[in-house]
Amino acid sequence: MSADNKTQKRLDDVARAAWLYYIAGKTQDEVASELGVSRQSAQRMVSQAMSSGMVKVRVDHPISKCLDLATALQDRFGLEFCEVVPFVADAAATSTATSFATGDVIESWLNRPEPLVIGLGTGRTLRAAVEHLPNVDCRQHRIVSLTGNIAPDGSTAYYNVLFTMTEKVSAATYPLPTPVIANTVEEKEMLLGQKTIASTRNLAARADVKFVGIGAISDVAPLRIDGFVPLETIAALQNKGAVGEILGWTFDAEGRLLEGLTNDRVCSTPLESGLTIAAASGVTKLPAILGAIRGGLVNGLVTDEVTAKEMLA
Repeated sequence: MSADNKTQKRLDDVARAAWLYYIAGKTQDEVASELGVSRQSAQRMVSQAMSSGMVKVRVDHPISKCLDLATALQDRFGLEFCEVVPFVADAAATSTATSFATGDVIESWLNRPEPLVIGLGTGRTLRAAVEHLPNVDCRQHRIVSLTGNIAPDGSTAYYNVLFTMTEKVSAATYPLPTPVIANTVEEKEMLLGQKTIASTRNLAARADVKFVGIGAISDVAPLRIDGFVPLETIAALQNKGAVGEILGWTFDAEGRLLEGLTNDRVCSTPLESGLTIAAASGVTKLPAILGAIRGGLVNGLVTDEVTAKEMLA
């Protein structure tokens, strides 16, 4: 991370501390807990915000507006976690900002001292998030893939996240050596019956936190672009009401998993209970994001302020 980026992140953290203390009414102990810092650090950040002139009648920083939106999203949709990043120059830059914010959230979990199982999905946003990470010594944790790491042609999936993570952390990592979607139901049952794969899936089911991406079902859906399903399958999914997918699992506007079609052949871990944080930005993903939340497929979100406003409209 460059010196300018470190300075900006420090200012963002100071603004967060000020917002939590002066606007949300948190105590300094609560501020420290939410930011994952010591009470002394929280006290210093609150003091810095005041002395710098950042705190007036409101927190005078763009992140304050995003914190308001995040709180509103949590209240409206019952989310356990929410992070909203400012909209920047354009959609592409905002997507990058969402990835970096997701990387910061992942890093905060990696830095926790208690041993954890952390589950990782796949996709462009998550890969960019992991690439943003510094090297972290966190051998107390176990990091497990929630979805297959094999591309349709048998090669390593390009947007696989776990193998990128192995370059960043000292924790043990557990890949899932299957395709995201098997060619047939029989192939899926054969693969999932293997002891090693069953063991990895059982570990994933015990994850303390899971990070996933959300894909929209469209002609440019990642499932199609990355070669997992052909265009005619996308059309069939749309005809059945599919709006999005997570880990290859397709669902409708209410978050109901679709019966038949590709879901019969998905090798990824089931979308089960527990803290599941989705990284997704852009209004084109709005139906998919809302569907995933309505259906309880995710209960945490990292997104951008434009998407957040549309969700609340």
